[in-house]
Amino acid sequence: MKLSVVMPVYNEINTIAEIIRRVEDVDIPKEIIIVDDCSIDGSREYLVELEKKRGNRKDDIKIFFHEKNKGKGAAIRTAFKHITGEAVVIQDADLEYDPFEYKKLLKPIIDGKADVVYGSRLIGGETHRVLFFWHSVGNKILTLLSNMLTNINLSDMETGFKVFKAEVLRDIEIKSDRFGFEPEITAKIAKKKWRIYETSVSYYGRDYSQGKKISWKDGIAALLHIIRFRFFD
Repeated sequence: MKLSVVMPVYNEINTIAEIIRRVEDVDIPKEIIIVDDCSIDGSREYLVELEKKRGNRKDDIKIFFHEKNKGKGAAIRTAFKHITGEAVVIQDADLEYDPFEYKKLLKPIIDGKADVVYGSRLIGGETHRVLFFWHSVGNKILTLLSNMLTNINLSDMETGFKVFKAEVLRDIEIKSDRFGFEPEITAKIAKKKWRIYETSVSYYGRDYSQGKKISWKDGIAALLHIIRFRFFD
């Protein structure tokens, strides 16, 4: 099964080279689709040079550039237009999620049990960094509300580590430009009654001094998105 690795990038100059190396090292058939969302820290220039160095070898790594910053959801939407794999994983470029767990995430799909797999940071005994209490509370509240309105029982709706059959994404139109992608895709998958599985994943979270971008404002926006995509979309 060929995997399309969708990688949204915004100001990740300290990690972009390492995350690409780690993804390339995973021993499965794959393509990497990178969308730079108008980075201003040197990430964009790094990717331009990478594209030049690769020359005609563009079948396994495809790089696209936004001319203005639009948000993570918009970058993912751009990448989805170019997938050729049978399954799709979203891989943040900040090293919080480990590409070597792709096989674990893909197993329920390969076994024919799942259409979508969420990599939960909150179940199982996988390694995770201990960080912010209020982030944890906010995540649990958003997951609870999402579960109530979609009638599914996820432990970690806001996880950035999700794998989809490609046909699932062809059946869904993504509208959110920023971090509203997570509640939107969850609501739409639930409405379509695709089979969702969860598996535990490791999580190596960053703090704000290391470039973490999501804030309480994004939490409020996610709350509004949960309501919007349940009742008004």
